[in-house]
Amino acid sequence: MLFDEFAQQVYAHAYRLTGDWSTAEDVTAATFGQAWRSRHKIETDGGTLRPWLLGIATNLARAARRGERRRRALADRLPPGALVPDFADQVADRAAAAAQIHAVRQAFDRLRRPEQDVVALCIWAGLDYEQAAQALGIPVGTVKSRLSRARARLARELIKPEQQVTDDRATGAAAAGREDDR
Repeated sequence: MLFDEFAQQVYAHAYRLTGDWSTAEDVTAATFGQAWRSRHKIETDGGTLRPWLLGIATNLARAARRGERRRRALADRLPPGALVPDFADQVADRAAAAAQIHAVRQAFDRLRRPEQDVVALCIWAGLDYEQAAQALGIPVGTVKSRLSRARARLARELIKPEQQVTDDRATGAAAAGREDDR
């Protein structure tokens, strides 16, 4: 109840003191942790606990700022390191991978639940057909057929639209060529 009532206020206070949202989140969490550990020291006079919480947050924010200053001072004293390679390509690769994972996850979510189960067990967990059948309590043939259907559906859904257009044109051209042969 205490967290629900005062978390936003403590976070806003911590953010104003630190100027960093991540540090403010850490200070907020530590404030409520410290409050929990110190709960036996609270005077039960019926007043608000807001000043007490903000006092804890102030001290923790001060300690966080002091720690950050010390880390920067240490970093400034260290000898310069080797040149850091440009990581832009890694970032681009990670962004592309994240987009791919998102697309796969969306396609996976559109599978029927039994197909999701066999994909998760056989492909992601690396179980063979027999082990997946045992885990699901179904025949091996059922695992194979569900996995086959799931793979086909995932392949259809994960083909990019421009690939489908190209594939359709190639299929159409091939069909026209067959008709010309007749």
